[in-house]
Amino acid sequence: MRVKILIVEDEPKTGEYLRQGLSEAGYVADLVPHGTDGLHMALHGAYDLVILDVMLPGLNGWQVLQSLRERGLQMPVLFLTARDQVEDRVKGLELGADDYLVKPFSFAELLARVRIILRRSPAGNESTMLRVADLELDLRRRRVSRNGKRVDLTAKEFGLLELLMRRHGEVLPRS
Repeated sequence: MRVKILIVEDEPKTGEYLRQGLSEAGYVADLVPHGTDGLHMALHGAYDLVILDVMLPGLNGWQVLQSLRERGLQMPVLFLTARDQVEDRVKGLELGADDYLVKPFSFAELLARVRIILRRSPAGNESTMLRVADLELDLRRRRVSRNGKRVDLTAKEFGLLELLMRRHGEVLPRS
């Protein structure tokens, strides 16, 4: 099942590496390079997980997380940052982060941490059926039906339809 992950990372190569890798792992991954934009997206985008750098332009990662928690949003947050001091890790966790990973990092380890966080979050327990009007998408069986009739789709078509159904009512960019 694909979930939405927001990446807030100002280093372009790292951000694109994360976005590409998470997309290839089956997640819907959005990337923003600015703390203020990251906060806005997290507040309005219904994300299942936020991967957050600490040192960002605009609002830093600490401020973004603090603002999310002050507004009562409990979506999981994983700090991914070059700040490697014990005091930094403790601060991130005490502010409400679910995990803290230091750069440079192994993508395999990041992916394992993402899976663990999602497994224990409420998003991991959500329904496996998506419905929009007479269109139904069964995420577990990877089946689509309309008016009760099965519709055969390629894997790419299925992924695109899932994205569109999860973001029903939103205007999406071509990418």
